[in-house]
Amino acid sequence: MATLKQAINKLLEPRIGEHEGDKNLVVAVGIIIIFGLIMLSSATSAVAYAKFGNSYYYFTHQLFGLFLGLIAGWLFSRLDYHLWRKYAFYFLIFSIVLLLLVFIPGLSATYGKARSWINVFGLFSLQPSEFVKLSFLLYLAAWLESRGKKLSDLHQGAGPFVVVLGAIAFLMILQPDIGTLSIIALVSLIIYFVGGGKIFHILVMITIGVLAFAVMVHYKPYQMNRFKCLSDPSFSSNDICYQVNQSLIAVGSGGLFGRGLGESRQKFMYLPEVSGDSIFPIVAEETGLIFSGLLVILYIYVFYRGYLIAKYAPDMFGRILALGIVSWIVIQAIFNIGGMVNFLPMTGVPLPFISYGGSAIMSSLAAIGILVNISKQTRTTRNA
Repeated sequence: MATLKQAINKLLEPRIGEHEGDKNLVVAVGIIIIFGLIMLSSATSAVAYAKFGNSYYYFTHQLFGLFLGLIAGWLFSRLDYHLWRKYAFYFLIFSIVLLLLVFIPGLSATYGKARSWINVFGLFSLQPSEFVKLSFLLYLAAWLESRGKKLSDLHQGAGPFVVVLGAIAFLMILQPDIGTLSIIALVSLIIYFVGGGKIFHILVMITIGVLAFAVMVHYKPYQMNRFKCLSDPSFSSNDICYQVNQSLIAVGSGGLFGRGLGESRQKFMYLPEVSGDSIFPIVAEETGLIFSGLLVILYIYVFYRGYLIAKYAPDMFGRILALGIVSWIVIQAIFNIGGMVNFLPMTGVPLPFISYGGSAIMSSLAAIGILVNISKQTRTTRNA
């Protein structure tokens, strides 16, 4: 037991030369989480009472996921991020296994048209793709660093990159979880470029991806309908575009200062998925343009802090990993908010740190923990 305790202490002890982590990043994420808990409690009160007879059902369950997420975030902020590089290949295997679990009968769980969840002993459910965002990013960051100048070579860089990303994409299309796949693909291309990939190869990958997506949309009418709703929300406003229209009503009725906390009308069974991807319209309806705009600014600030951490990271692995993490958080926020205000097609992805979901908040906070650890080792005394 003493030996185990010594090993854990050695693992968690600071590296020589470490300084304080980025407090500004932690404070910004903390504000988003606290604001998110308040809004989740308000937005879900009606649907929680109707479904479970408890207005605080989603709120209390979110606290459990948040608790685990904070533990993971704290632990990962203490662990030297270089540790993850040693196990990069295992993270790839872990990502593939996670995505395969949703196809096992008796373990998989469906929600709507997607088979993206697994039941754990009937006690709770997990969404594997949320953890794949982090595990695949850890693998890719280590792989890109190891390639170095070879990354510009088609056979040693772009080719293997496309094969690995294609394998992950194939498994996610089968679920299907196009929203999460879009985030992973975009983040992967960003860090591929940062790692030294050629722009020509990236343009070819984007072209292939767009063509593949066009073919997929052609054979999936419900995905084509999302683009129809984007161009014309009045198209099938009571059916296919119902969620978009109710979302726009909620955002528009909030005005500058909102109806007031707890005063949303759309949360009373008018707007679907108020606990998940539709929580931002309730935020806008109750707090107005000013506070919902401040929330957007906070996400931008989180990206800014992450960019500085990446800029001053002590090595390429840290640089790629830091930029990948903040790109994931911000791209997901853009996808969610953009879909709710009809600037982008709806993707069904949660709003980071705010939407209900234990898997999402645990993986996001674990990633922030890694980002904090990188910030402790930045090449500047100004804390990035």
